[in-house]
Amino acid sequence: MTQTPPPATPPEAWLTAWREVVATARRSVADGLVVGTSGNVSARVGDVVLVTPSGVPYERLTDADLCAVHLDGSRATGHLIPTSELPLHLAAYRATDASAVVHTHAVHATAVSTLVDELPAVHYMAAALGGPVRVAPYATYGSPELAAHAVAALAGRSGCLLRNHGTVVHGRDLAQAYANTAQLEWMCRVWLAAASVPGRTPALLPPQELEVVAERLRGYGQSDPPPPSPAGADGGAASSTGADPAPPSPLSGPADAAS
Repeated sequence: MTQTPPPATPPEAWLTAWREVVATARRSVADGLVVGTSGNVSARVGDVVLVTPSGVPYERLTDADLCAVHLDGSRATGHLIPTSELPLHLAAYRATDASAVVHTHAVHATAVSTLVDELPAVHYMAAALGGPVRVAPYATYGSPELAAHAVAALAGRSGCLLRNHGTVVHGRDLAQAYANTAQLEWMCRVWLAAASVPGRTPALLPPQELEVVAERLRGYGQSDPPPPSPAGADGGAASSTGADPAPPSPLSGPADAAS
């Protein structure tokens, strides 16, 4: 199929998405989810994917470095080579309705990937990713085999672990994909801590409880902006719900809502 020639000036939607991709990639380094350029981030705009380039420190990226490809992997615009994990990102987009993908080498998640075939359900936030998180079999980074293993592990889930490698999480936008990446790393840290206690086995949540939590999470948070406080009212925002579904983030303070 003949592709449309790259635009002389990228559409504003591409530029907006690119800036979000770069900001998220920089945050992943600042939060310790990756070292250097070992992770990668992408966002989908229509049939085009904005993705971090290969081997370029994220703090150096500017608007002029915008890197975009079509869903078949052909270049849409930009002068830089896309991440070596492009097959992984494109496979996730083809297999899901995701608009964003975040791949990291988070320490605790990578450690867990070497120990089990599925992250045990030690916390109810597993429901935010569709259930207990699976571990995709090992394959060389950047390979079609790795992409295929990841897609299989993502069936019915929005995130998975990659054996001896890291994590891949997708979402409706970068905010959700990144938040769930942080939650996944936190749950891995919890399981490692609990499983390390001699003579004790962590208690796990049954599937039916995760289904209950998943249903509650669908209605969690604000559906509309709250009304402004009356003039002279005592400050301090009150919680909109009595629920507290999100555990503290191990990365940068309290976690955001699950979705």
